[in-house]
Amino acid sequence: MKFGITLFTSDRGITPARAARAAEEHGFHSFYVPEHTHIPTSRDTVHPATGDASLPDDRYMRTLDPWVALGTAAAVTSTIRLATSVALPLEHDPITLAKTVASLDFLSGGRVKLGVGFGWNVEEMADHGIDPKRRRTALREYLEAMRALWTDDVAEYQGEFVRFGPSWAWPKPVQTHLPILLGAAGTQKSFTWLVRSADGWITTPREDDSTSSINLLHSMWRNAGRDGQPEIVMLDPRPDEEKIEAWDQLGVTEVMYGLPDRNEDDVLGYIEKRGRFIERFV
Repeated sequence: MKFGITLFTSDRGITPARAARAAEEHGFHSFYVPEHTHIPTSRDTVHPATGDASLPDDRYMRTLDPWVALGTAAAVTSTIRLATSVALPLEHDPITLAKTVASLDFLSGGRVKLGVGFGWNVEEMADHGIDPKRRRTALREYLEAMRALWTDDVAEYQGEFVRFGPSWAWPKPVQTHLPILLGAAGTQKSFTWLVRSADGWITTPREDDSTSSINLLHSMWRNAGRDGQPEIVMLDPRPDEEKIEAWDQLGVTEVMYGLPDRNEDDVLGYIEKRGRFIERFV
């Protein structure tokens, strides 16, 4: 079993570099950060956690750029995986985002995991020119185009949302296959997209009991003819030894803990405490 830490980055509190270094020192496998480019003040979109247009946390409007954040973390660490939970590729140009991700993987020695989401905030996506009704198809094309740029000496892609002719693009990622994880509800619709376009699943904070969803994902993975097993990253609000052992039996590959929105000393204390807890599993 592997363990990760996610920091809801903002312009206050502990820096990503300091949190990532502490997480590495205490045995964590991965360090995750989220993404929001901006939050429109006038919104009709319901937040999944609040049930209305209000936000559960003001850090949504204060979120740091994930690639800058992970770049600073890469500079002060050597082994911890650098990941997003989740990034929003549809809010970028896919060609330049492919360059950014490949550069981070190259400079970090092959430590990037790309967690992606469809995006719950309709108004945020609309400001980037994305039709919410087509976001799943658009995200699939973005990732296919990015994979071509990462792997092909001469890359090209012709889709509905992404088009470019034969092109050179270096650096390539160090990893032969840079893993892509989908952060979304554990539904058949999400998993239909996942087994075609991603390598694993990041659960949401609303997944109280994921047993049926995990079993469904494994079944759909096999039926799609995918080799091996999907990565499954479980967000865990409260550490519990029996629960982790049960998840291990179900095929969960990593457990993720969210850092509290507190001062740096408190956050470092939290990382140390969780580090002592995970020692028995790693």
